[in-house]
Amino acid sequence: MHSDCGTNFIGASRLMDPLHELTHSQLFQDSVHRHLANHYITWHFNPPASPHFGGLWEAGVKSTKSLILRSIGIHKLTSEEFLTLLTQVEATLNSRPLCALSNDPDDFEALTPSHFLTLEPSTSLPDPSLVNVPMSKYQRWRLITDLHRHFWTRWKNEYLSSIRIRKKWSAPGQELRIGDLVLVRESTHPLRWQTGRIRELHPGSDGISRVATLDTSSGPLKRPAVKLCPLPIS
Repeated sequence: MHSDCGTNFIGASRLMDPLHELTHSQLFQDSVHRHLANHYITWHFNPPASPHFGGLWEAGVKSTKSLILRSIGIHKLTSEEFLTLLTQVEATLNSRPLCALSNDPDDFEALTPSHFLTLEPSTSLPDPSLVNVPMSKYQRWRLITDLHRHFWTRWKNEYLSSIRIRKKWSAPGQELRIGDLVLVRESTHPLRWQTGRIRELHPGSDGISRVATLDTSSGPLKRPAVKLCPLPIS
């Protein structure tokens, strides 16, 4: 694991030291000892006063902070309301698909950061759309819900754009392949990602496939390539 020199990270690293000594003691059987030794996790700290060494996660922190500020705007939230919003934003960030969970062509699940934390994907109940319902200043829950939905809409579009690199139609780009797990760029409620596996490609006269037929959990779906975001190969 890689992190900066935050006090919470350093404290967690110190808590792991006794665990490391225990796993290397004679209390464990040889087979368990060898397994833990082969999969032992080390903690790497960045040099002090060098946040640019963690550019991979700092970029995500920067985009999250800027979107939260834009979503809240001029609204004033209490500590409980702000904590509720941050909890929803945390679940949103941890629900992003990283790669296919398995190579099974009938499996449409994707690996997410939540699997590393809870062994399950982040889930939420679909909320009714309140876009056209006027909001009273006393409806604080409606305000928090609208802020979270606004954050979800903007962040989802930025995330999908980051994994989908588009090029000119005349130049070869990221080719779609049968069996790939892809994200469908469609409007969904927070923590809900439309995924599917490519069943058939429809190439044009020049041999470039710009349309694909997908198998999803709700049935077959036909979409253009610009609406599909292939996940990295696991």
